Amino acid sequence: MLATVRSAAVLGMDAYPVEVEVDVSMGLPGFAIVGLPDAAVNEAKERVRAAIKNSNYEVPARRITVNLAPADIRKEGPSFDLPIALGILAATKQIGSDRLNGLMAVGELSLDGTVRPAAGVLAIALTAKSEGVRGLLVPEANVREATLAEGLAVYPVRSLLQAAQFLEGSASITPVVCDADMGDNGEPMYDVDFSEVRGQEYARRAMEVAAAGGHNILLIGPPGSGKTMLARRLPTILPPLTLEEAIEVTKIYSVAGLLPPGSSLLFTRPFRSPHHTTSAVAMAGGGQVPRPGEISLAHHGVLFLDELAEFHRDVLEVLRQPLEDGVVTIARVQTTLTFPARFMLVAAMNPCPCGFYGDAVKECICTPMQIHRYRRRISGPLLDRFDLHIEVPRPEAVALAGSPTGDDSRTIRERVIHARARQQARLHEYGVLTNASMPPRLVRRTCPLQEETRRFLQGVIDRLHLSARAFDRILKLARTIADLEGVEELQTHHIAEAIQYRGLDRPSARGY
Repeated sequence: MLATVRSAAVLGMDAYPVEVEVDVSMGLPGFAIVGLPDAAVNEAKERVRAAIKNSNYEVPARRITVNLAPADIRKEGPSFDLPIALGILAATKQIGSDRLNGLMAVGELSLDGTVRPAAGVLAIALTAKSEGVRGLLVPEANVREATLAEGLAVYPVRSLLQAAQFLEGSASITPVVCDADMGDNGEPMYDVDFSEVRGQEYARRAMEVAAAGGHNILLIGPPGSGKTMLARRLPTILPPLTLEEAIEVTKIYSVAGLLPPGSSLLFTRPFRSPHHTTSAVAMAGGGQVPRPGEISLAHHGVLFLDELAEFHRDVLEVLRQPLEDGVVTIARVQTTLTFPARFMLVAAMNPCPCGFYGDAVKECICTPMQIHRYRRRISGPLLDRFDLHIEVPRPEAVALAGSPTGDDSRTIRERVIHARARQQARLHEYGVLTNASMPPRLVRRTCPLQEETRRFLQGVIDRLHLSARAFDRILKLARTIADLEGVEELQTHHIAEAIQYRGLDRPSARGY
């Protein structure tokens, strides 16, 4: 007796169809799963056996063989429990197999037959739609996630018994028609706001410029100066995610198993802040079957590295390629996978090991050699990826005790949205979204300079001995400042403000 149930498995950011073939034959009782299963798939034998028994069905005392095809790709995770159980019931004629045709099933089983949520259901739903199946059986907790695959009927199931009765025809499950507009409210909600930041007007302005142009920013200052506070509020002034961006972010979190049960689209921009002891694999992604890392979880959001100099050098170096390409490629013996990784990098560090070099209140106790070694932990190529280098001094007591003086996040976000709109209108035909992403040829084309402004910039370059890359960064920043101001022509004060945000280009800071 043979039965086949269609299912799917996640590989990288996408899913691929899997045929769950169940054969029940005469012979010594046994239960074997083949098709390169991992430990979690192999353990399905005990979960499925108990779930079938506790759902008032019988597990035959025969030889049961389950094949997960294609057999040359390793399968992992407990999401094959439900299709295996349904295959056994169909192969033993305890339920009819006719209604299985055209359906795909996925879900983990508990011992009492309850269907638990699974990871990667959105990717599976999109694959089911592309495969032309007429319906998808998913855990009830994953139904809103699956409804993002527009045009597919989704059947939420709470238990193996309910799924079996539905296939028998003795119970009905109302299909949820997929609709991409079923997402959460598009207005992002945050627990923090820029109005809570006291003082630090210079740093606040720099954060606005960074958000408007998608620029990476490095914050340098003593402990307690507000670097982390500023970084955590950066997502609140970024434009809301578009529907396409929200689906991408949701898919990443679904594959990683981090999507909250019962949730649909994630409209809040991600903010990831890994600890400085994190590994290169955790940062970039990986594993035997690669999963997204921190840089992919920050896709379309912010990756914040606090205490930048404390991160291992190999961890920081994995950021260089994703910052340039917007993707991270994970190579393994059996496969090579690509994960999206287009994010804003925000980093914070102390100016020295003790943290008080240049502080107006506490005296630094570090030697020049200690300071030099501390700063050299950050490689030059990585520092080159930061468009803004901002000094964040200790805030004055008057500012801390006074009333808020700056704009709130909503007001700043409106200015950022207008600036981004100007950029998209200018750069859309080139396939570029923000000023920070412009290649050198576009920088020259979109940042024309009047003769007076050109002479001013040339004088600064000669005086500070700036590189060609620093020259381009200054022009990109000036372009963003002009977009915030709502003007098309770059002027001298735009260039001057941009230069102020390049603190590490100054001769006194070359130790960095």
